[in-house]
Amino acid sequence: MNKNSGLVVMDNKLIRASYKLTVNEIRLILVAISQMPKGDKPIDPKKAYYITKDDFVRLGVEPKNVAREIRSACKDLIGRVLTIKTPIGDLDTHWIHNVLHFKSEVFERLKKEYPNSENDEEFLNSLRLHNLIDSIPIIVNSDDNLVARVVLHEDVIPYISQLKEQFTQLMLDDVTGFSSFYSYRIYLMMMQFQSTGYCKIHINDLREAFELKEKYEATKDFKVRVVDTAVDEINEKSPYKVTYKMTKTGRKFTHLELNFKKKKTEVNAIKDVQRDGKMSSTEGLNDKQLGRIVRNPAFMAEYNHLVSPTSPAGQSQQGWEFEMINRLKKDPSQFKKRPIKEYLEY
Repeated sequence: MNKNSGLVVMDNKLIRASYKLTVNEIRLILVAISQMPKGDKPIDPKKAYYITKDDFVRLGVEPKNVAREIRSACKDLIGRVLTIKTPIGDLDTHWIHNVLHFKSEVFERLKKEYPNSENDEEFLNSLRLHNLIDSIPIIVNSDDNLVARVVLHEDVIPYISQLKEQFTQLMLDDVTGFSSFYSYRIYLMMMQFQSTGYCKIHINDLREAFELKEKYEATKDFKVRVVDTAVDEINEKSPYKVTYKMTKTGRKFTHLELNFKKKKTEVNAIKDVQRDGKMSSTEGLNDKQLGRIVRNPAFMAEYNHLVSPTSPAGQSQQGWEFEMINRLKKDPSQFKKRPIKEYLEY
């Protein structure tokens, strides 16, 4: 897994920009943004970001499908357009400048031949020609966990780098398991107003941001297909509890109003850790929280040795969750590497 905190920071203009992505495409964008240096340090617009299988597993993708899902995300992302409002008009641009799909057979060859191959210089010159020389240390020290290399478009960089005002932050783990594009978008918009827990959006602006055009024109369809889909998933899988209403101006529904707050169960679980520090206590945790714990990449890395690769728990995420949740319920004392409830914080 890439060594980053999972923190995503975006300018509010980018949050409200008009674009349509698949779920895997928005996952890839968020993973890349999370790897960007935070703070005042200037960022090279040509800097590449590396996407691994672990990155997508972290977001809830089945391990057996993850390479295919990443390649699916890369396939059409190069052509995706987003529209950002500027003081003098709408700027149409792209998310990424280029994308490279790695091949596992290349890893094996490089590990055997680099840097002792007779063709090294020719090989390196070829990489320089394609501006890929920076990938050598990444590939040589990696395995087939690495799937893609992306360079974000230079037009997007100012909206995710050196931000000092009007920006939004969220953690990747907060959106683990989201399967709807609308869930991601509405959650991002909500996070603009974390301090107040209240978000009001004009429905026309929302339709434009989602590029719905003539889709779901009837209020009932918009409510069921877009809003209910997103709110239900946010309530189920994020740290927040959301309620909403659609308000009218005259006879027409014009605004979506969201009220949200941190789930008490999550807050209480973290407070429990801080108060008593019991390493293996699962007291007060429900199945959903236990699921979040066993999906946590740190938990998976620290207790992966407990299951055989050939067992159901070693074959699929569902098998892993079923096995680990049952173990936590039956005998949490075997999980002592850190306080169990600490995994809820990440």
